[in-house]
Amino acid sequence: MDNLGERCMKQLFGSIFVLFFLASSVFGQAAPVQKLTLQKAIDFALNKNVTVAQAQNNVAAAQSGVLAGYGGYLPSLTASGYWNREQTTEAFFSGVTFVHPTTTTNYFNASVSSNWTIFNGFAREASLKKAIAGEESTNNIFTRTKQQIVNSVQADYLTVLRNEQLVKVSEENLKRDQKQLDQITESHKVGALAIADVYNEQSVVAADELSLIQAQNTYDESKADLIALIGLDASVDFPVADESISPDISQTDLDSTQYSYQNMDQFRKTAMAYRPDYQSALALVRSAQADETSASSRYYPGVTASASYALNNTEISNLTDNKGLSWGLNLSWSLFDNFATNQTVQTAAVEKMNADLNVLQTERNVSVDVKKALLNLESGRKQYTASIKSLQSATQNQKVAEERYNLGAGTLVDLLTADAGLVNAEAGKINAAFNYIMSKMNLDLAIGRISY
Repeated sequence: MDNLGERCMKQLFGSIFVLFFLASSVFGQAAPVQKLTLQKAIDFALNKNVTVAQAQNNVAAAQSGVLAGYGGYLPSLTASGYWNREQTTEAFFSGVTFVHPTTTTNYFNASVSSNWTIFNGFAREASLKKAIAGEESTNNIFTRTKQQIVNSVQADYLTVLRNEQLVKVSEENLKRDQKQLDQITESHKVGALAIADVYNEQSVVAADELSLIQAQNTYDESKADLIALIGLDASVDFPVADESISPDISQTDLDSTQYSYQNMDQFRKTAMAYRPDYQSALALVRSAQADETSASSRYYPGVTASASYALNNTEISNLTDNKGLSWGLNLSWSLFDNFATNQTVQTAAVEKMNADLNVLQTERNVSVDVKKALLNLESGRKQYTASIKSLQSATQNQKVAEERYNLGAGTLVDLLTADAGLVNAEAGKINAAFNYIMSKMNLDLAIGRISY
């Protein structure tokens, strides 16, 4: 009976321990890290990038300037009050005594005043136009900043995918050469091949291992660069994968970009309509025009209206006994200010001319960007097409060299040369594919229609 009870207790404690271990495994297991797609990487970057945050803060500041511009059409309102105490001492003789009586008087005042600019030579209107143009320019700069950050994320993301594919190429090459080493070693054991072939293949496998290590390190570094750019924790290993991006480009896609360069004028017109930096330059011209108007306003008279209501007394309890209300108009006109206004006007005119030149230079830059993007896209298409042919040829050449070597009709040098050619062709196809994909994204950036 005692043995039975002891066995039951052991089974009970054993069951409790197993349940506790399973619960600890389930609840203590960290949540799986979510796959990092290109769109998620872009979202993270736009939310965490410091440059984007600073540009957004500038937009908020520009919006407050517009509000202040509209406020220039409203009257100002000021409330004030003061308390003052005066002590007066008079010295005189009273009989034979020299008296110094002191009189203390309090003064209390409370007032409300308002001023309204009726006309100030169109400076008020110019101030509003400048604020609106400044807000538009800042908004466009913010948009362009986001586009550039998105393009940087795209470039880093594609670099990670490219390096990942190159790691796979290195892995497959190592497996192929390792298999060849095993075959050569077995052939040497039966006396079919010389020991020199074994040594040569061993050195090739060692070189393949080194290449794989280097490719893996390059991949890890590019992944770390991407994580840093989008503002995530570099200590967390985020799986980078996006099924919508493939190194295998369809012929339909290639055909659609074949004649893009012939539409240079259309792409250029699109860029002029959508490029935020070009629109920002146009807004700065309007801002400079407003500065010209504001500078010329000093040639005109200014008219303001004012009104005030005041209460004052020597006793605060009787403050409302004395009331005062005043209102009026004020006209001021600077007839001669030692050419100071002329200098301001000339300076504003120069700034306007510089703004016009900036638009011209920006237009040139946009045209060059579009042309380069189209050239790179066409080059990328041709490179990818050539890489496909090169890979097909290298694949067939490697198969023939391997078969000839296995049959004893070819040399190990021929086989190693064919293997190296295949590796280079595979890497060339991967590089060409991602260069083509990136060139399409760069064209979107050049015309200002990059999506995010």
